[in-house]
Amino acid sequence: MIHVGVIGATGYAGSQLVALLANHPLVEITYLASHSYAGKRFSDIYPSLFSSCDLTLEEEDIEEASKRCSVLFLALPHALASKLVTPAILERCIIIDLGADYRLSDASVYESWYKTTHLSKDLLDQAVYGLCELKREQIAKANLIANPGCYTTASILTLAPLVAHQLVDSTSLIIDAASGVTGAGRSEKIDSLFCECNESYKAYGVTIHRHTPEIEQELGLLNQAPLVVQFTPHLVPMNRGILATCYANLKEGVGEEDISKAYQDFYADEHFVRLLGTTLPETRFVRNTNTCAIGWKVDKRTNRVIAIGAIDNLIKGAAGQAVQNMNIRCNLGETTGLPTTVACPL
Repeated sequence: MIHVGVIGATGYAGSQLVALLANHPLVEITYLASHSYAGKRFSDIYPSLFSSCDLTLEEEDIEEASKRCSVLFLALPHALASKLVTPAILERCIIIDLGADYRLSDASVYESWYKTTHLSKDLLDQAVYGLCELKREQIAKANLIANPGCYTTASILTLAPLVAHQLVDSTSLIIDAASGVTGAGRSEKIDSLFCECNESYKAYGVTIHRHTPEIEQELGLLNQAPLVVQFTPHLVPMNRGILATCYANLKEGVGEEDISKAYQDFYADEHFVRLLGTTLPETRFVRNTNTCAIGWKVDKRTNRVIAIGAIDNLIKGAAGQAVQNMNIRCNLGETTGLPTTVACPL
């Protein structure tokens, strides 16, 4: 059994992570921390996990946690992990950070987009970007794994085969993505209140959303040259899910068969990518699963491909991918403890 812990266990991503870990057959949860609820049982905060996880929540103490855990998950806002993680901690345990602090390889890019100082720049060379389908070999050797953002996961997985196979003009990439309200986190915000979200649909973070440099960094690596994307996120009045609609101009001579073959080749044997071809995905197809569903259409009139990806933002976009990273790193079997199909299609 792998001993695991979660710091930030009562937020949306953290609680989803605890739920997955509590049902994982090869792990034992030995440490849960929450500053807001220290001293209470986890199941007092989330009664749906009564008898599945009754562990008492503790105050955050990464030094103590690293001694009691083989794998420690950090489900914290940005700028906190870089303050906590040290070389000594990484010698004792594996850190999987669900925040943004180790996703960007260039500290100056991080500081520019997040408007804060990175406090452990010396660790960036050790960090591996934890998008499992692209970085599996590196993840298997890493002690510091940066779990990708939710919008990022959906966008990169949807566009990766087109960019890697050089089928599209890399200067033409546009991403319109929509997220459920849990993507905003569990803290109290006016924009997340029911009356502010319900019966409304809006764009936000236009031109400044912090997942943009992640998408550009990873697609740029696949492109073998830097690129720029136009990324616009939207808020949808639903609890969970992300739908990323991605547009790109096709290179001369590229047709539907080339696109289909690129996706099939790129994601051959991937457990958590479901290719729908010209059937377009919906968020309900992947709700409560660790699956990314992808479909595409070619518009011959405009010579563009429209590729659409759907994920559950709390699972494949956060907690599920973190468990997938743990499974790869600890050689537990990549699919262990992770849902791949919806319990009910309705």
